[in-house]
Amino acid sequence: MKRKNKWSSSNPASQSDRDAIGRRHQQRQAASQAKARIGEMLADPLVWLQKYTKTKDSHWREAGADSPYRPFPDKPYFRPTVDMFLEEPILFIEKSRDMMVSWLGVGLFTHAAMTNPGIEVLFQSQKEEKAFELVEYAKTLYHQQDEVLRKAFPLKSRIQAQGSLEFANGSRIIGIPGGGDQIRSYHPWGLFQDEAAFMPEAGDAYDNAVPVCKKILVVSSAGPGWFADFVSTAT
Repeated sequence: MKRKNKWSSSNPASQSDRDAIGRRHQQRQAASQAKARIGEMLADPLVWLQKYTKTKDSHWREAGADSPYRPFPDKPYFRPTVDMFLEEPILFIEKSRDMMVSWLGVGLFTHAAMTNPGIEVLFQSQKEEKAFELVEYAKTLYHQQDEVLRKAFPLKSRIQAQGSLEFANGSRIIGIPGGGDQIRSYHPWGLFQDEAAFMPEAGDAYDNAVPVCKKILVVSSAGPGWFADFVSTAT
């Protein structure tokens, strides 16, 4: 049965009624837009990085920018790298320092931890302070994203410990130093090894991670040792 409109030409809606209708319409529209943004971000971590959050550029003044916070850049190799990350359980990438591959790796794992409940991700670098820098970058990506997304994927606590990022969904990111046995203290879903060629025990750490991790990303600039041997053997 069609609902009868309570207003008519002889009984027009008051200004307060019209205002209330307008507010409800705006609220429904805002909710629909927020749902669309969340859906688009969930479907593609690169879209989240490039459209819904910002990266921090420490050289922003030299670049003539108005702020250190800018959208994640669009490099031609980002899309195939992201696709391989999503498809493959283990990925090794040789990089140069200006390729932003480390920052891309942080973004991919941050997106994964934020949107998948109950997973643990480890960021490993040669020194603890370097691993903590990666976690700080993850925090930047989280805090610079749209408010709608921060509300949809809240943190466990407003105050976060140094070297860790914990979400209300039970997922967390932890920075750890190099060392073959460091992995054994955790039960990670994912491992990101940065500058693996310069971690003496990177191979041992990787071996300990393989049986438990669902996703492993190993990146490094050129250097002799386990990483170079592994990559050359694989190719």
